Amino acid sequence: MKPFRIALLWAVGLGLAAAGARAQVQASLVSADASVQPGRPFTVALHLVHQPHWHTYWLNPGTGLVTSLTWKLPPGWKAGDIQWPAPSVLTDKDHNVVGNGYDGDLLLPVTLTPPADLPAGTAVDLSARAQWLMCQDVCMPGNATVSLRLPVAAGTPAADPAWGAPIRAVVAGLPAPDAGWLVAAQRIGKTAIRLTISREGGGAATPANLHFFSDDNLVAYDQPQAFARDGQGGLTADLAVSPDGPADATALHGVLTADRGWRSDGSLAGLRIDVPLETAVPAGPTAAAGGLAAPGAPPAASGLVATLALAFLGGLILNLMPCVFPVIGIKILGFVKQSGSERGKVVAHGLIFSAGVILSFWVLAAILAVLRRGGAQLGWGFQLQSPVFIFCLAAAMLIFGLNLSGVFEFGLAATGVGGALQTKSGYSGSFFTGVLATMVATPCSAPFLAPALGAALALSSAESFLVFTAIAVGLCTPYLLLSIFPGAVKVLPRPGAWMETFKQLMAFPLYATVGYLLWVLAGQVQDSALLDAFFGLVVVALGIWVYGRWRAPGASAGRARFGLVMGLALIAGGVWTGWPRPPEALDIVWAKWSPEAVAQLRADGRIVYVDFTARWCATCQANKKVVFHSTEVLRTFRDKHIATLRGDWTNQDPQITAELAKYHLSAVPFNQVWLPGQTDPVLLPQLLSPGIVLGAVNRTN
Repeated sequence: MKPFRIALLWAVGLGLAAAGARAQVQASLVSADASVQPGRPFTVALHLVHQPHWHTYWLNPGTGLVTSLTWKLPPGWKAGDIQWPAPSVLTDKDHNVVGNGYDGDLLLPVTLTPPADLPAGTAVDLSARAQWLMCQDVCMPGNATVSLRLPVAAGTPAADPAWGAPIRAVVAGLPAPDAGWLVAAQRIGKTAIRLTISREGGGAATPANLHFFSDDNLVAYDQPQAFARDGQGGLTADLAVSPDGPADATALHGVLTADRGWRSDGSLAGLRIDVPLETAVPAGPTAAAGGLAAPGAPPAASGLVATLALAFLGGLILNLMPCVFPVIGIKILGFVKQSGSERGKVVAHGLIFSAGVILSFWVLAAILAVLRRGGAQLGWGFQLQSPVFIFCLAAAMLIFGLNLSGVFEFGLAATGVGGALQTKSGYSGSFFTGVLATMVATPCSAPFLAPALGAALALSSAESFLVFTAIAVGLCTPYLLLSIFPGAVKVLPRPGAWMETFKQLMAFPLYATVGYLLWVLAGQVQDSALLDAFFGLVVVALGIWVYGRWRAPGASAGRARFGLVMGLALIAGGVWTGWPRPPEALDIVWAKWSPEAVAQLRADGRIVYVDFTARWCATCQANKKVVFHSTEVLRTFRDKHIATLRGDWTNQDPQITAELAKYHLSAVPFNQVWLPGQTDPVLLPQLLSPGIVLGAVNRTN
């Protein structure tokens, strides 16, 4: 069946390529007015009708090519640029983002201006060469000459009966700024831009499903965008900076779309954004007022006090962040249990917990100071940039969650972090719970915390330690208050049977945290490594289950030892299975394709692999990830000394077009394998796999 499936895919690919001769996208030129008036600008539109599942591209296409018009107009005429409607995110059948653009029925307006001396009573012929890239599972260039004949008349023009209303509706709905919205953009280091939008005069923002499309590719088109309310009625998102964008950009330009529109009547789907980029590093008293100052400027004494106040407030707010909530739940159990103890012990637990928090923040401050002094450019939450750290944190959260679910018991005194240490000493458990609170709290940048941390990284080491200390004190203040004031402790419920239900309920925030961490990990590792991480966590959970099953209360010494050994072995095996590892480095160096290069390499008796590709071809990019991330393929290419040539069709290349035409093709991907002694190449299907490529290069006849 496999050869049949491959042949079927190849036949389908040929059929799709041949269908390029037919119009997967039909183009025409239409006018909003039924006539032309001398010297008076009017609007025409390129009308594109896409077949189902096909699309074309926007001003910043992502992986595709922008649609263009080359005008051929009578003397004295002027043509404006294409006016782009709000685009949509384009995805393939696997829901991977492949670009920004349009499908369905599309009108792209253009303003034309005739000369003032145009004689009435005549007619004009307007013509343009339209070019676009049309994609479904494969991509192919499209082009057409579109034309329009209009009479020249005096007086007010009449609307075209068919296209007047649709074109005017598109023009009225083009992305535009709106005075009812306030927009600000800040650089967050070198990798992100924080976009904030709020209503003029206050009030909660209501637009839904926001997405920002960058004009100049400053913002990565294929990264997720999560807009969240900022606590003041506005919406904020940290947008990933594209590595291919302009390095010296000083402003953010683009379109912010919303499902329900930006106006009260639901209109204006795209809000035009043109704002300067500020640097999110505060200095002096303006930071406390929400202002920004030049990066690296040292704060005055009053500015340092304001920064410390913000840091303290940011630490308090961290207690409300989703990533800290699981730790609060765990610690609440400890306070509930301790509520029946004497006051001095409760206060001691609170102080020791606070010591764990403060010491952990000092350790982080010291690490950042050392790395910064060594030249490392690190920001807050840098630990979440490490796949190893994320996986280990996810495994720890999973183990804590299984403990709360009753799969195994540290003992009730060990519901915080500390394990066996807390079984021996409740004070040790409180200390390590403070350490855990710091570990999971640091990636959360609450609104007041971000400017304080930005200042800390620009201050001297001593001042930075003060800022980190203020954050730590803010984080642990609620726990200190509960432990110091007896009245506050007494309002907590008394220990009882309800605690087991509550303990199990508190496991679910931990499981949610594991899910969030795996989502972060998915953006840092390949799919195979992510699958290994999932399996590794399953094996870790199995080890915890074995440990809890065989070491249940009343188990014999031998059974308990077996549970301990097997549980630890499975946990170690799970960590080994899921541990993120860098891929094996066997890079392929691609040379530029040309018929002469192929002939020379064949004359040398080498196997030649030719990849005709384009940056805008999503299928091409998928093939590369599937095939050339395979260690077996890379090792085979190295061992066989296979020559690799790439024909890049991102921009039109007559030589590549002619080569494709030789095989009755008009689209990429297209891959050839030239074997020694063979007069014709082995032609590969459009959808590749490592097995298909290896089968081709290992042929002997």
